[in-house]
Amino acid sequence: MAGYTVAKIDDIEAIYGGGFKRARSALGITSFGLQVMDLPPDFEGYPEHDHSSDGQEEVYATLRGGGEIEIDGERHALDPGQLVSVMPGTKRKIYPGPEGIRLLIVGGTAGAAYEKLDFTEVGAPDPSLA
Repeated sequence: MAGYTVAKIDDIEAIYGGGFKRARSALGITSFGLQVMDLPPDFEGYPEHDHSSDGQEEVYATLRGGGEIEIDGERHALDPGQLVSVMPGTKRKIYPGPEGIRLLIVGGTAGAAYEKLDFTEVGAPDPSLA
């Protein structure tokens, strides 16, 4: 097995109607969470959530398009070249702009081994089709 993986984002297996790319699994990453999300223009269905139950910290990086992230009720721009970190107990919700948005999201829990979720594995059933 090679010590690296190269993948085009658009070639990575996707679930949830193409909106969630299984990037972590496709790249063979096991030590932290990594996903690419493609949200359509003005989509309002991204769920508000926090990670108080699992302690996960997340970083959002906009790869293309734009929008906003609402963090504890305050909105911040999500533009290419900008990074946003959100701590575990903090509520967040993504609002894509009129062009839609492609986000790289990296997550992990301080001091804990990464625990992958089965639905994020390449080849696993798409939970949206269950």
